Amino acid sequence: MNPTEIQAIKNRFGIIGTSPALNHAINVAVQVAATDLTVLITGESGSGKESFSKIIHSISSRKHGPFIAINCGAIPEGTIDSELFGHEKGAFTGALDSRKGYFETTNGGTIFLDEVGEMPLGTQSRLLRVLENGEYIRVGSSKVLKTNVRVVAATNVNLLEAVNNGRFREDLYYRLNTVPIYVPPLRERGEDVLLLFRKFTNDFSERYRTKAVRLDVDARELLMRYEFPGNIRQLKNIAEQITILETDKDLPINGATLNNYLNPLQPSSRKALIPLRQGDDSSTSFSERELLYKVLFDMRRDMTELKKLVRNVLENEKYGGDILKDHQELFSSINNPEPVVSTPTTEPTRLLTPPQQSRTVDLDRYSDERGEIEDVLHVAAEEESLSLEDKEKEMIIKALRKNNNKRKYAASALGISERTLYRKIKQYDIEE
Repeated sequence: MNPTEIQAIKNRFGIIGTSPALNHAINVAVQVAATDLTVLITGESGSGKESFSKIIHSISSRKHGPFIAINCGAIPEGTIDSELFGHEKGAFTGALDSRKGYFETTNGGTIFLDEVGEMPLGTQSRLLRVLENGEYIRVGSSKVLKTNVRVVAATNVNLLEAVNNGRFREDLYYRLNTVPIYVPPLRERGEDVLLLFRKFTNDFSERYRTKAVRLDVDARELLMRYEFPGNIRQLKNIAEQITILETDKDLPINGATLNNYLNPLQPSSRKALIPLRQGDDSSTSFSERELLYKVLFDMRRDMTELKKLVRNVLENEKYGGDILKDHQELFSSINNPEPVVSTPTTEPTRLLTPPQQSRTVDLDRYSDERGEIEDVLHVAAEEESLSLEDKEKEMIIKALRKNNNKRKYAASALGISERTLYRKIKQYDIEE
């Protein structure tokens, strides 16, 4: 295709960018659209894979037929066969009537299977039969049905690695990968990131009736260097945040301001829970094991204080002296000198913990005592795992609220698949 034809496709489907990798992907999509070949679109999450499925369908001979996009990771494993292939009445509990599946309702059209790598192995074998001879069987039936559907699949995982790990059928992989299309991530598209940022900020400025955002040279260079793990979806979110939150738009956004949006502080981060020693950086900060030692030493100090309190009470009781005499080993550690706890005066700190926990512990001075508490590490690990479950549930609830209970966007914000999010919602009994 010549550049004019490629640009016409971009204008029609709202694709912005001029990178060679993007143009190549569009060129392949246009060429394969005229056939009925199965297409596998690969690329990172948020890179725009669904747009290519729409290109293939819209300029193919099936353009007047139905088109449906299915997120395989969002459908529970127990119902995905019914969703795709339909079921008969009484096939399972709750099947009060017969139901057509997507392969039946989209007959003569195109079905887009997003996150196909999340599909269960049993469903993969059913899909393979559809791709090979157009046949399928409803759940709970023995009658073979026919369908004429074109399949376009997409994934953000390495399917060959999934094949090697036994999570994806090898024969299905090669059947899907008849024509591969690779959608490049944003970090590989050069100046496309600036074009997309300008488009997003202009759209949001019109929506919120504010001045358009401008970037200075440093900010543009920073935007070009950023990795964008969330790709276009992440860039769009950043553009919207800046449009809303940066009220003074008379001056262009500088690099320092933009960096606040590119690298926000994560509330779950473990960094700087303890003030850093002079000369330390993030790569040489305390390890999780050292943090655990600090917690255990604090517990030990609290236990010593408790023993002192109990001893004082017993000394004033009638029979307390006998109890102290019979259990001398319990109170023998009270007279041992405690580890020194110092408060830094000149050493710099990154972030401070709450006041009651802001004391700095010299872990090097405890190296000779670590052997005494190695046997309780597993107890602390169990307690930590419980708190992590609470934190995970809390983050899921926050993500759902932030995205108006839309699982697709909540899962994207959490960095997990919709299927995993659905399972977590059931596991923690979260009300949506």
